[in-house]
Amino acid sequence: QVQLVESGGGLVQAGGSLRLSCAASGRTFSRYAMGWLRQAPGKERELVGAITGGGSTYYRDSVKGRFIISRDNAKNTVYLQMNDLKPEDTAVYYCAADSTWATMIKAGPYDYWGQGTQVTVSS
Repeated sequence: QVQLVESGGGLVQAGGSLRLSCAASGRTFSRYAMGWLRQAPGKERELVGAITGGGSTYYRDSVKGRFIISRDNAKNTVYLQMNDLKPEDTAVYYCAADSTWATMIKAGPYDYWGQGTQVTVSS
């Protein structure tokens, strides 16, 4: 069983930055592909970025060059550094874990989910 707890959300002005963290329980963290997803009101959930246990990454086009996903396997934590934030980045951001990369990048269904953290970007 893996539990995921996100933190780091908040309110920021357009052009600002936030760093989200997702702390995972369990001893097999490095075996899981990890991802960050987001869901805005009235919109479908979308995969923002993902990272393999070895550090290979995926980003959706709209965040490339602005967001960076990373992980520290020794700390069982995955991060999402979000720079140059835009109002359209406003959403609840969720951390997810899955044992297979293919499932991770096709946006689920995932083995484990966090509870989400709100990110609001004001114009």
